[in-house]
Amino acid sequence: MAGVTLLALLYSPARAVALVAPLTNVMLAWDRSPSPDVVGYRIYYGIASGSYTNSVMVGNVTNCTVSNLVNGVTYFFASKAYTASGIESSFSNEALFVPGGAAILQLTMTANKQAVLALTGRSGRTYEIQSSTNLASWNVIGSVTVGSNGTATYTDTSVPGYSKRYYRTRDTTP
Repeated sequence: MAGVTLLALLYSPARAVALVAPLTNVMLAWDRSPSPDVVGYRIYYGIASGSYTNSVMVGNVTNCTVSNLVNGVTYFFASKAYTASGIESSFSNEALFVPGGAAILQLTMTANKQAVLALTGRSGRTYEIQSSTNLASWNVIGSVTVGSNGTATYTDTSVPGYSKRYYRTRDTTP
């Protein structure tokens, strides 16, 4: 059975009645498995890379929303496809999400191994683009300002020099 690739993630803050740190939802989407035996998918997530303490059976769909994530806590997500007899595929690639950010960052890899980062955020805001190979130390690799259409793009041309690379943004608008 072929594995599943977790593709995109978006967030939307949940509505809060009191003035407390709001909880956040994240929408995940993935490619459908090419295996005809697949009858559904399970999303796994937790607060440590590769250590998934929660899971959600989502059925035979290619997206879902995970709710009640705490702002400021880093979450790691992976998916598995499963058959009618309950056999699961290996984990998909892992996606990272930190709720509470004002921007959505989507990654696309080009044929020549460059990372194109599409940022969606508030018009006029400036964001640092940061990268890491270990999720412990982060380096600023660029900066973008969101245009009037709510988007900005940054291309990381140094990706081929790394076996893995993580990205995040930081709003630097005064």
